[in-house]
Amino acid sequence: MNKKIDRGQATREHLVAVATGLFTEHGYDGTSIEAVLRAADVSRGALYHHFPGKDALFAAVLDTVYDRVEAEGAKAIEGLDDPATALRAACLTWIRSAADPVVRQVMLIDAPAVLGWQRWREGDEARTLGKLKVALRLAGRLAPVRVDYFAHVLLAGLNEIAMLVARADDQASAAVEAEAAAGDLLDRLLRA
Repeated sequence: MNKKIDRGQATREHLVAVATGLFTEHGYDGTSIEAVLRAADVSRGALYHHFPGKDALFAAVLDTVYDRVEAEGAKAIEGLDDPATALRAACLTWIRSAADPVVRQVMLIDAPAVLGWQRWREGDEARTLGKLKVALRLAGRLAPVRVDYFAHVLLAGLNEIAMLVARADDQASAAVEAEAAAGDLLDRLLRA
């Protein structure tokens, strides 16, 4: 029974990996279920066993991209004792990740369109907003009553900066400017 479960998990992971590549290269609209089946070399039944449709497959891809971005943020703050420095490092890591083709296409271009703006925002808040609140509280530079408001503002601001990078014609230049702008925003917010 464990081998069957392991094979099923391996098939699911393979489908997500293949779909990630296709969604990154062709976007959500340009990727068909048939293309995923061909590239993954699996049967339609195998795909539908794990995912009821293209939307569910995309949601699984989005989850893996979020997991990767979160892991990069966690790595960026390893060993940092100062909460403000850690917050800055994590936020700037997010801005840098906007230039990554997978993050750009899956999280910043397709996810808001596929999920709808409200659902995308709710998912992002569920994964990120609480961490920002804790980080801002620990940084101790804001009145406690304002932490919730500033966490929302910071999340929205950083996401908008990331969106500018994702949609820029010259992503390299945009990424440099975006990191500088995000750094300025954080410096002003975290000023003692």
